[in-house]
Amino acid sequence: MSGCKWSRRKFLKVAGGTAGIAAAGGAGLFTGTLPSLLRAADAPGNGSRVAVASGANTAENVRRAIDAVGGIRAFVSRGDVVVVKPNIGWDRTPEQAANTDPEVVIAVAELCLSAGAKEVRVFDRTCNEPRRCYASSGIQRIVEEFAKKHNAGDSLRVYHVEDRKFQRTNIPGALVLREWDLYRDALEADRIINVPVAKHHTLANVTLGLKNMMGVMGGNRGQVHFRLTECLVDLNRKIPTHLAVIDATRILLRNGPSGGNLADVKEVGKVFASADVVAADVVAAERLFGMKPDDVPHLRKALDAGLGVASRAGIRVVET
Repeated sequence: MSGCKWSRRKFLKVAGGTAGIAAAGGAGLFTGTLPSLLRAADAPGNGSRVAVASGANTAENVRRAIDAVGGIRAFVSRGDVVVVKPNIGWDRTPEQAANTDPEVVIAVAELCLSAGAKEVRVFDRTCNEPRRCYASSGIQRIVEEFAKKHNAGDSLRVYHVEDRKFQRTNIPGALVLREWDLYRDALEADRIINVPVAKHHTLANVTLGLKNMMGVMGGNRGQVHFRLTECLVDLNRKIPTHLAVIDATRILLRNGPSGGNLADVKEVGKVFASADVVAADVVAAERLFGMKPDDVPHLRKALDAGLGVASRAGIRVVET
């Protein structure tokens, strides 16, 4: 990332968000690249930036949201192996809003490739039959068509998880989940970009970035729901999200996580992005569902555990 180049226009576009840092630290602060400064600014102790992009063009919303938190090169370096982790859990179409919108997934993947990623891997452990989920969601088709069109088959892949690639993993310092079978491709990736759809969840109230990472878990995930709040903190501490991109193109307001009834879906046309998945979840829960952290137990636990930002007061929202 130290080698990424920033045009004057791009520098000025982002510099507005870091002007306060410069004022506080003086000229001597600017000793690294702008992306590294943005990451430092978004460290939990300094508050976390969450970008919200709105509009009719989904891919443009993705680009603008990521640009507003530093641009893709703040998160992906040349030669990185990147996991783009959407929700592909259900045998549902994009219009039913149970899975991540395929346009969001491919927009994120394309940005990763533009930053020089060696390989971009797209997968999820599904709840319904995998082939039907991958087909109905539209994600497999859009990724494969993009890879074929751009001759990117060696660097962009969408594939089903394999049981043999789950490995028993210790989770040091866990609250309750001391070990679990986790997916090797997620454990070994250089970068995790967490790309959930925003939706209602019967047990968890809402499911966003933190809960989306359950798609890298093997075994009987139903057991996790007995201590969901602590288990999600443990899981996300072991496999941290480097960039959260929350799809709110359409959201599921009721009967989640699987949905199925179009009457439960609301067209929103937004994308949220943050280097802090906890902050992203807090803002999305508030803006989309009117829920505060105390309304979502696993969000409250993540804040208290210091997984990301410590409180809502430490979050800065940038509208694009």
